[in-house]
Amino acid sequence: MHVGIICACNDELMPFLESMQNYETKEKSKLKFYCGNINGVSTFASLSGIGKVNAAIAAQILIDTFKVDIVINSGTAGGMDPDLKILDTVISTEAVYHDITPDVFVSLNPWMKSEYFPADPKLIKASENAVKKLNPPHKVYWGTMATGDKFIETDGRQAIINKYVPLSVDMETAGIAHTCLLSEVPFISVRCITDTAEHSGTGTFEENCRAASVIARDITVALIEELTQITE
Repeated sequence: MHVGIICACNDELMPFLESMQNYETKEKSKLKFYCGNINGVSTFASLSGIGKVNAAIAAQILIDTFKVDIVINSGTAGGMDPDLKILDTVISTEAVYHDITPDVFVSLNPWMKSEYFPADPKLIKASENAVKKLNPPHKVYWGTMATGDKFIETDGRQAIINKYVPLSVDMETAGIAHTCLLSEVPFISVRCITDTAEHSGTGTFEENCRAASVIARDITVALIEELTQITE
């Protein structure tokens, strides 16, 4: 099994490098890829940079160049559901762009059945089992992640909630999910909450990014361990 992991920023990536053995660094399309293993599993971790396009490019390189069997997006997100607290985690059941015109997007892309990109059902089930075994210190939720090329504070928040009812919002997940859907590669996203409507802003994100990234890493590694047990 070859696992691809995509992180948008250094704080999200560093916990994985701390867990990765015998890795080497490769570069393609100005992106860095860290190739090694985590607990004996062949792992390719990418620092994609911020935004949908960067994330999609990283996903396609992981699929085409490094021949990964699954792609996991791991990192941080803003909480949209009022029940979510800082350092809770959201695991995707589906992802959607919040900054598109859905009917035009679907009608002009005939391979799209809807504007939503579903996560892989087997990965969702494996994540549920992994979380039960790991018993992380904060709550974990499964649901919709919304993605757009803008950091969401107050402006636009309610419109996104009204239209898509997402648990969380970020700048990469749907771009990766979109790429994986077209390439027929299983995908899931694990995002830990750094900011909410009550505690918003880039300062709050920066304050919580490192701790949230470690939690997302721990759940992602537990998921990978669960997958090894399924495939044995």
